[in-house]
Amino acid sequence: MKNRRIPAYALTILFALGANLAQAVGFQHLKLDASELEVGIWYPSVGQTTSQSMGLITQNVAVDGPVEGSRLPLIVISHGTGSSFLGHYDTAIALAEAGYVVASVTHTGDNYADQSRSIFIMDRPKQISLVIDYIIHAWNGHTQVDPMRIGMFGFSAGGFTTLVNIGGVPDLRRIAPFCKEHIGDFACQMLARSSDTKPNSLATQSAISDARIKAAVVAAPALGFTFSREGLQNVTIPVQLWRAEDDNLLPNPWYAEAVRLALPQAPDYHVIPKAGHFDFLAPCTEALLARAPAICTSAPDFNRKAFHVAFNASIIEFFGRTLKSGN
Repeated sequence: MKNRRIPAYALTILFALGANLAQAVGFQHLKLDASELEVGIWYPSVGQTTSQSMGLITQNVAVDGPVEGSRLPLIVISHGTGSSFLGHYDTAIALAEAGYVVASVTHTGDNYADQSRSIFIMDRPKQISLVIDYIIHAWNGHTQVDPMRIGMFGFSAGGFTTLVNIGGVPDLRRIAPFCKEHIGDFACQMLARSSDTKPNSLATQSAISDARIKAAVVAAPALGFTFSREGLQNVTIPVQLWRAEDDNLLPNPWYAEAVRLALPQAPDYHVIPKAGHFDFLAPCTEALLARAPAICTSAPDFNRKAFHVAFNASIIEFFGRTLKSGN
């Protein structure tokens, strides 16, 4: 097992390296015709970048700029419950600066504006596969994407989604007995508030994997305890796994640690001291902090901005190793 703690002195070095290697980032925001899925796409570009505001965040990108490069690897991103395609925009930009095409989806029925299907978590993997289909077959830059080099990043409910997309089969029958013992758990509270279904009825939904995904980064996976060794036995691709040490929403040992123990191969495992659950989200702007302090407030002695410099660099390094040309 690799349990890596990133030293503080490395942050300045990583930032300097990133600044030297970064290139312009193109950006597109669209909806897929057939599914109406909202998708943000970041990619290497030679276009002129400008400051663009999107809701409560601002990014420096070349909107609809030309795609630069060939045989570009693709990373798809799955956000947590109640978020959007912008939840990890800083990671998307960092990956695009490093030469990746990044496609981040707003999950239908489980986003900031619509949580009508948030408990139907098995809807999500199919949506990721639709995004991959679009990028490698229909996107205006699809001929410049390498369909043999596809990775995935997921956080919280998106971490669960990622595990399913890469071959994991959750046993959702485990939810009911878990919730009897952990009534205050976030997922249990969410199910308790819903009148649509009961935990056991979720088990009738089938899992869908996507063999095109060759490497995955999973941060603070929701419902980690639903994955047994048998349920993860088909996960044979490289996995980088992240846990926040002070995650009170998805606490240890039932989530990331449960996944670590069930994976057939030891993941590239990182435990982040003093971090909370939402510290995996992009650092907040002042406007977002004012609107949503619960997801923006870190522990007094934790620097989310500094952490994300190292976090993004580690993800780039992982995908660089595992999505090599020719693999």
